[in-house]
Amino acid sequence: MEIKWLKTFIIAASYENFRQASEDLFLTQPAVSKHIQRLQQELGDELFEKKGKYIGLTEAGRFFLPHAQKMVRAYEEGVGNFKLWKQGYNRKLTISAAPQIAASVLPSLIKQFVEKYPHIEVTVNITNSFQVGKDISDRKSDVGLTRMLPGQADVFYELIHKEKAVLVAPFSVGARTEQELLSSYRLLTNNHPVYWEDLLLQIKACYPHIQLLPVTQVEITKRFIEEGLGVSYLPFSMVKKEVENQTLSVISQQKIIRPSSHTYIVTKGETEEIKQFKHFVAETLTETS
Repeated sequence: MEIKWLKTFIIAASYENFRQASEDLFLTQPAVSKHIQRLQQELGDELFEKKGKYIGLTEAGRFFLPHAQKMVRAYEEGVGNFKLWKQGYNRKLTISAAPQIAASVLPSLIKQFVEKYPHIEVTVNITNSFQVGKDISDRKSDVGLTRMLPGQADVFYELIHKEKAVLVAPFSVGARTEQELLSSYRLLTNNHPVYWEDLLLQIKACYPHIQLLPVTQVEITKRFIEEGLGVSYLPFSMVKKEVENQTLSVISQQKIIRPSSHTYIVTKGETEEIKQFKHFVAETLTETS
């Protein structure tokens, strides 16, 4: 079924006259008749019937007309959007991001990115670190930002940022040391998908009587620390604002070797939008680290 047959049918139906349709379409009358015949053969039914000197739509023609109009509209809209896309307009980018990233660097990244590339429509899906790679593999998102390596074999990943986690305490603790804090405060754990297992072995070896309180969400962890419920090791980018606002403090290390937190960008394809986003994120995170 060809679009030109549908367009001829719609015009002919509006005039109920093949001659007027041919003039409107800049076609010969036999060409109009041929388009209608081909369409009728495709559908297996007559779309027009003769009424004396004129023609009119059959019951099948009246039924099919709105569907033909819908198909032509969809075709024209698709072609128009494609042309805009080729010109650089109506570009879209869907990003899957882990909560740790969404709660820290992502808002600023997205704000700067859409200011630099206003023609790209950005959608953000917040999901857990384990799901980011699957979203990219299933093509639910174009690009992923995660703190852990993806387990899917059909995606590509790249380390774009590395930073140390720091011991974070309430601002009110003043000049207390790592030893004092880990001996008197609960340690809030499980808020990062990678480093806690190895970190806990090290902490328990140095401070065997440490009390643990698992809190899986970063934002909740920070609020708990502010309320004096514990201390934790978090990537500095996650607590930068709170440190500047003097609601949290970063404590110097003594015995504990601070773990590293890695940020990976995950992709499957390589569109122009993805290339621009990857370059922008790598450049921006390097500047702010």
